[in-house]
Amino acid sequence: MKKGMSRLLAALLLMFLAACGKTATSGGEDEIKIGAIFSASGGAAPLGKPEMETVKMLVEQWNKQGGIDGKKIKLIAYDDKSDQNEAVLSTKKLIEQDKVTAIIGGTISGNSLAMIPQIEKAGIPYISLAASKQIVNPSDGSSRHWTFKTAQGDNIVIQKLLGFLKEKGWTNVAWLNVANAYGTSGHEEFVHYAPEYGVKAVIEEEFEATVDDAKAMLTKVKKANPQAIIVWGTAQESAVVTKNIRQLGIEAPIVESHGIGTKSFIDLAGEAANGVWFPAGRILVADQLPDSDPQKETLLKYKEQFEKAYGYAPTTFGGHAWDAFHLLVNAIKEGGADQEKIRSVLENTRKFIGISGVFHMSKDDHTGLDADSLVMVQIQDGKFVLAEQ
Repeated sequence: MKKGMSRLLAALLLMFLAACGKTATSGGEDEIKIGAIFSASGGAAPLGKPEMETVKMLVEQWNKQGGIDGKKIKLIAYDDKSDQNEAVLSTKKLIEQDKVTAIIGGTISGNSLAMIPQIEKAGIPYISLAASKQIVNPSDGSSRHWTFKTAQGDNIVIQKLLGFLKEKGWTNVAWLNVANAYGTSGHEEFVHYAPEYGVKAVIEEEFEATVDDAKAMLTKVKKANPQAIIVWGTAQESAVVTKNIRQLGIEAPIVESHGIGTKSFIDLAGEAANGVWFPAGRILVADQLPDSDPQKETLLKYKEQFEKAYGYAPTTFGGHAWDAFHLLVNAIKEGGADQEKIRSVLENTRKFIGISGVFHMSKDDHTGLDADSLVMVQIQDGKFVLAEQ
């Protein structure tokens, strides 16, 4: 009798555990919980705010159309305030308290990297919006089974940038990067690839993400007399450095990272932004693309919807969020309630036309974008202008 009761209890326990297991409808049979973490305030707000707004807009659109296969999407989104510790705490909350199906976000590389250990341990599909190659291809060999990203890797962006410098004949350059995970990763890729393009740094310097005056550093740069200056940072800190370059009367061309792909950079840098070159996704110049471009229709539709919802133009960063959300929705539609199946669908994504490019993911490539996803853009009269395809 006792043996039979024990077996019954064991069977009931297994059924309970199965019911509580990882499913895409863990918040209830009529809803799907999606977690999100963005830097909607703080130093990275020019990047994170449009990401947050994009996902909120998309969730509203999908729920009006009936959700995913009749199940409403419940978005649980946190603002990490551009702080790494906040990102880690929010990740813990999404996993342990909110019990979400998947997580998108991680606006900046440092925050994304800090979130990953918890996510990999918990076994939850995660799509980062940050650039560092380390997010999906860590040099320490740590697991990235569950981690994907939609921003072009800095290894790809650096090669696009170096190709442009070589074409222009600007081979002796100044390299300046922000002193954080994004800047460090960009510098590593520059050091790795620069010799292949015949480009060398005549001076290398770092600046803080909180910089408010970089003139002391730039005085040394001026003495080095580079043919061009590379500023590798995001909108807020790069704007300070860019303004200071021009205030010191340095006339060398300025080439920056894709981290400045937002109108906020132009607003912050003012007149100094004019003439700046940088590689970026096509959303900034969607209207200027030829009709033959496979992304153009998708880009213009997102641009129209976003401007109608928020009254300003979308950014490359909001585009990364658009891609992450739709990649995840497609994976849930195909993978159903099983998170491993969702992960597998993401890994096998092919020919997905997004905002950041046309994605072709694989077991060895959890980003799925190459240099063709980027174009060179120049800022002219306060506007983004397509420089070349």
